[in-house]
Formats: sequence, C-alpha cells, structure tokens
Amino acid sequence: MTTRQRRVLVTSRSFGGGGTDFAAELDAAGYEVVRASPAHDLEELASLLPDADGWIAGTGPVTAAHLELAPALRVIARYGVGVDKVDVAAAAARGVVVTNTPGANSSAVAEHTVTLLLAALRGVPAADRRVRSGDWSGWQARELSALTVGVLGLGRIGRLVVERLGGFRPRVLGADPWVPADDSIFDGIERASADDLARSCDVVTLHAPGGQTVVDDAWLAASDRPVLLVNTARADLVDEDAVAAALRSGRVWAYAADTLATENHGDGASPLLAPDLADRVIVTPHLAAQTREGVDGMGSMATADLRAVLEGRQPRHPVAP
Repeated sequence: MTTRQRRVLVTSRSFGGGGTDFAAELDAAGYEVVRASPAHDLEELASLLPDADGWIAGTGPVTAAHLELAPALRVIARYGVGVDKVDVAAAAARGVVVTNTPGANSSAVAEHTVTLLLAALRGVPAADRRVRSGDWSGWQARELSALTVGVLGLGRIGRLVVERLGGFRPRVLGADPWVPADDSIFDGIERASADDLARSCDVVTLHAPGGQTVVDDAWLAASDRPVLLVNTARADLVDEDAVAAALRSGRVWAYAADTLATENHGDGASPLLAPDLADRVIVTPHLAAQTREGVDGMGSMATADLRAVLEGRQPRHPVAP
C-alpha cells in the first residue's frame, strides 16, 4: 500500500520571498507544497483543502467553513503574529493546532514605524511631489527632539520603537494597561494612559492589538495641540472618518499608516485617501513586516512549527483557543 505524500497548502503571499526557499526545504523533506491566493476564497480552496495536512496561512480568514473542507488538516501555521482572522476555537474543536510567528518581524515593523513618523513629520512625500511639478517652495517643520511622543502598546514592537526613538531624544510617554508600573520600560519613559497621550503628545504611534477603537472623536477632542498619528498595528484602532475630519479641521497634523480599514478604491475608498488630504496622509500597503530578515524569520518559524506538528513533536509557538 502506497503512503500518500503529505500536502502543505501555502496561502501566504511572501512565503519564501526572502533569502531562503522554504518551499524547497519542505519539498526536500518529502512534503508536497501547493500554493493558493492569500484571499482564502472558499471556492478556490474547495479542491485543495480536502487533501491538506498542513496550512501555512496568510492574512486571509480561516473560518469554520474552511475547516469543514479539510478533514485531514492537523496544523495551521499562521504566517505572522495576528490570529484574529483565524477561528482558533473551531480549529481546536477539530484537533487542529494553530501556531503563529511572534517576534519574527518586530524589528522590521518598528523600523517602518519610525520611517513613517519621520516622513510625515518632515512632509517628505508631499515635498517630492511638489519638486516633480516644478515647485521648490518649502515649509517649516519640527524636530523630533523637541516633541513629546506617545507609544500606545508596549509589547515587542512598541518597546523596539521606544528603543529606536532614544537616539532622537524626544520626551516619550508609554501607555499599556497590561504592563505593570515597575516594568523596566518605565526607567526610560513616562507611564501614561491612552487619554494622557491625547492630552500631552505631539506624536502618537499605535501598537495595540486591535479589537477596539482608541482614536475617535472624543480622544481627538481631548488633545490641546495638533497631533501626528502613526498606525502600523491594526486599522480598527482608528475611526477613519473622525481622523479625516480632524485633518481638515487642523486637530490632526498628519496621519501615516501601513493599513486601512477599507482598502478599496473609488467610491468605496477610505476617507483618508481623499485627494484633499494627500499632502498630510501617508499610506503604505502592508510594507512594515516586508523585509528580507522579517520574511525569513516568519518563514523559518512557520515551517518549523508546521513540521513539528506533522512529525509528532510539540510546536514552539502554539496559539491557545
């Protein structure tokens, strides 16, 4: 009797896109690798999930309906840290292990955060557009060292952002209700609440896990100065309509993000993509984690955990339901 070759479904767009070919590693270890769209469309996956033993999943949803199609599935290795789109409870009920890749791209996201912050602070994209149209007129900006920066969320990425801000020497406030007051992070920054950040900061960068809106009309109204907002975390942390209105009124100085709640164009586009806001809004298409090092880190962790489960070992990064 011939043993069926174990099949790994890969729906992560960047899997193997760094410096290491993890698909080739899986092939050499005896696995069949099948790729599909990161959208996780049920119709597309209907012919692939029934024979999948493992799934290296991207940012698309993994629902109970997907799991219904996958009777042989034993592991979902989420390619990234967020599992909010994975029905972890439904997976556990079927005996499917879910893993993720915590910390693999933290440094990349922290660097991108500071990149967006500085680009927005100095108006770099708008300046480039003006020069290309023949306009060499300038404007006065601010130096980061003269500002107060609020960091909302002091997990891996938030802490790395604090570390990278150190060279610029701004005043830094950190807000995270889950971090105790005696944590060493507060040896170098001031402890604050989310509301304190609204009242006291020139710049606020968001690194909370999502699931609730923090920056809304009330939060924006509490500010006593125009604020620069940076969001490389989750789109739902921000009420985009409120921020668009605050940009027009001058309450928000600039907005820079790696994600939007609505990623459509035309009539369905985010209000933050309105043409009149283009000089003060910077948006990148989920680039924060996309460095060679970050991609290789995620690929290495996802592949190792997937193989661990399929080969009868304990994965290093299981996610509890």
